[in-house]
Amino acid sequence: MAINKPSGLLVHRSPIDRRETRFALQMLRDQIGQHVFPVHRLDKPTSGVLLFGLSSEVARLVARQFENRSVGKHYLAVVRGYCPGQGRIAHPLKDKPDPHADSTGAAEKPAREAVTRFRQLASVEIPVEVDRYPHSRYSLVALTPETGRRHQLRRHMKHIGHPIIGDAKHGKGVHNRFFASRYNCRRLLLACTRLELDHPLSGESLRLEAPLDASFNNILEEFGWRAASAQDS
Repeated sequence: MAINKPSGLLVHRSPIDRRETRFALQMLRDQIGQHVFPVHRLDKPTSGVLLFGLSSEVARLVARQFENRSVGKHYLAVVRGYCPGQGRIAHPLKDKPDPHADSTGAAEKPAREAVTRFRQLASVEIPVEVDRYPHSRYSLVALTPETGRRHQLRRHMKHIGHPIIGDAKHGKGVHNRFFASRYNCRRLLLACTRLELDHPLSGESLRLEAPLDASFNNILEEFGWRAASAQDS
């Protein structure tokens, strides 16, 4: 089963956010009337294609494709600044222990390989002083992670100086607040728009796509990026 997870929805129960009462896994289980098994994860603020297996065996087979890096993962993001035309970010990332999720006090793990490819689809300059410049620049980028580290895309875009808009942890608050007040956009502008993989039983090639929500689409309209966003389809 594939769903289009909205921004702000956790995949499953987590000690990271004990106040949450709605979870994608439970909602899907109740909707179809049977257990489902998560294959991969999306951060709570990230929207897009989320895949579940209808059995633990099938979920393991699909998860193996993710582990073998044979799944095509395609994201759209809006970032601060004029992002370079294209590039490859090879910057190892450490999985820092989460004090809420890990009560054992485990030490910080060593950095692991993390690779992301990016391509600028469009850019815009608006005559508004958001930070310290009289004009503000933003880019629409297509992101393809080759590895699957925690917060990889968000951390990698920050690493090259183009944080994703709406990222409360790795972004810049002044730009996040500007998008909230000017465009009524209060979400992380990162969405998994497409997954490409093989069906675990038949071997058939699957292309799973998820449309953007109204908030993300509004930004594309405001900046004239509708046609550019289709370049990654």
